[in-house]
Amino acid sequence: MAYNKISNITPIKDIKYLNKDFNSFRSNLIEFTKTYYPDTFNDFTEGSPGLMFMEMAAYVGDVLSYYTDTQLQEVFLDTAQERTNLFHLAYTLGYKPKVTSVATTNLDLFQLVPATTEEDYAPDFNYALTINQPSSFSSNNINFLLQNPVVFDFSSSFDPTEISVYSVDSFNNPEYYLLKKSTPIISAERVSKDFQIGNIERFLILDLIDEEIINIESIIDSDGNEYTEVPYLAQDIVFENINNVQGNTTSLYEYQSETPYLLKLKRVPRRFVSRFTSNNILELQFGAGDSNKSDEEILPVPDNIGLGGRDGRSKLDQSIDPSNFLHSQTYGKAPSNTTLTVTYLRGGGVRSNAPQDTINKINSITTNIKPNLNSSIVSFCRESLACSNPVAATGGGGADTIEEIKQKTAANFATQQRVITKEDYLIRTLSMPSIYGSIAKAYIVKSTEIERENTNTESSQISSNLYTLGYDNNKKLTTCNDATKTNLATYLNHYKPLTDSINLMDAFVINFGVDFEISTFRNNNNQQVLLDCITDLKDYFNIEKWQINQPIIESEVYNLIGNVKGVQSVINVTFNNLAGIESGYSQFKYDFATATKDGIIYPSLDPSLFEVKYLDTDIKGKIKQY
Repeated sequence: MAYNKISNITPIKDIKYLNKDFNSFRSNLIEFTKTYYPDTFNDFTEGSPGLMFMEMAAYVGDVLSYYTDTQLQEVFLDTAQERTNLFHLAYTLGYKPKVTSVATTNLDLFQLVPATTEEDYAPDFNYALTINQPSSFSSNNINFLLQNPVVFDFSSSFDPTEISVYSVDSFNNPEYYLLKKSTPIISAERVSKDFQIGNIERFLILDLIDEEIINIESIIDSDGNEYTEVPYLAQDIVFENINNVQGNTTSLYEYQSETPYLLKLKRVPRRFVSRFTSNNILELQFGAGDSNKSDEEILPVPDNIGLGGRDGRSKLDQSIDPSNFLHSQTYGKAPSNTTLTVTYLRGGGVRSNAPQDTINKINSITTNIKPNLNSSIVSFCRESLACSNPVAATGGGGADTIEEIKQKTAANFATQQRVITKEDYLIRTLSMPSIYGSIAKAYIVKSTEIERENTNTESSQISSNLYTLGYDNNKKLTTCNDATKTNLATYLNHYKPLTDSINLMDAFVINFGVDFEISTFRNNNNQQVLLDCITDLKDYFNIEKWQINQPIIESEVYNLIGNVKGVQSVINVTFNNLAGIESGYSQFKYDFATATKDGIIYPSLDPSLFEVKYLDTDIKGKIKQY
């Protein structure tokens, strides 16, 4: 008996998945209906019920397609357009968008101090003020705040104190001196708000609602505990400044005049993060730990660590549960049953761009001065304080635009606040704030095993020598003192990888002079031509333009002199080593003749820097007379 094979399999319909707009959806639905339902529906005239349902389906498909494309676009930094999404992307990549831009400038501060005659007439720095934060100044009702303390009795190449005679007595002897300091300021005012906190809440979020919020200065609870802002809640170490005074350190106090502050790392159990929302509300988020409960250290179980046995089961996922950290103080302590006082800065905007010489009002200052001094003179010195901005304040503006958020986020993510490459180390070294000591020049090179043995440093697979030089008070090169090196080591250790070993070393300074001889064209002022040559050479050998291990290229010097107006020819240029501490030069002698090859004077194998120390006297020239 024969059986007919009956198939119940429905034929696969050809469905197109590339339609994205209304017209393509509509056309495809009509074509689909004609192909698979020719006997069921064939009325495709405008206004027919069937076509109406097809167009409704095409409409829904078009809307869904639009939102799908838009949401996919909003996932990526380059294509996102919604401000809310850009804020989320920026915070994910480590950048905090700004809702206002502050105006900045330098403020000149002046004060009078009496003259002292103990040895010779000189300013009595006992009456020199220290102006601390918070101190505010204003221009046309726009407030400006100090960014750094101003210490009148401290002077360095990076933070000089200018001194001039202000008044003289009847014998024409100095009576009062005028001290001048220049310091950066920003357009901002200080505001405080209180928040009542009840029972503990893990990862508590507080909304700070105000206009033009710049940043948070401090958060202190009613028990005096301070909460420190960190980039992310898992970070429990921050930098701390301490005064380089005898009470804080004994070994580094002798360098107090050159390095007024020491850099330390501070552990902060109470911390918070801040982030702006797209509607300019500043969210403050705190940790999850309960300060009233003990926090046991979370460690993996040794028996569970490993890749497992032959059965192939991995034990790595059993060794430690990352979610356990959420129930500890790993992410900081949460506030509870207290009052939080939030102090923040607000300001900025276009209106804060104050013109030149308009910031001349002192609103409030906080000053320190040495004790046991003449009270009337102290009062006079305080009242003599004056200020002015020689340059207009600039930079004030509104919030980051969409394009600015994209560009700044990408740039911030590229740096990631880390030091990996040579350039990272050099930039981070030179960016250390000058209050921790001046780093003028830096050079880094990989160390060898022999070098590590000679320097008694611990062997490491990744070990480098970082050579540094600083400036003295006359902006001449000198070795960095121990306090500055200690601060630099602390500063770099916070950013460098754990496996990197950095040996801080001193570069050598090679002092030299330049002698040249030229001939001039007729009908020229020979003395003026000679002066122009020396001026150009002083600019060329300005120490700010020279780096460690930079060679001297003789042809560049010849061309420089030869291009001076009035110079007919450069007859000769010689470079002479100048050495000897007794003469005010470096102690290191250097054979320029041996170090010269093919018109290039090379520095020593040990990293060194060529310096014309005294530009006014170490560059000499003469004109050959015919």
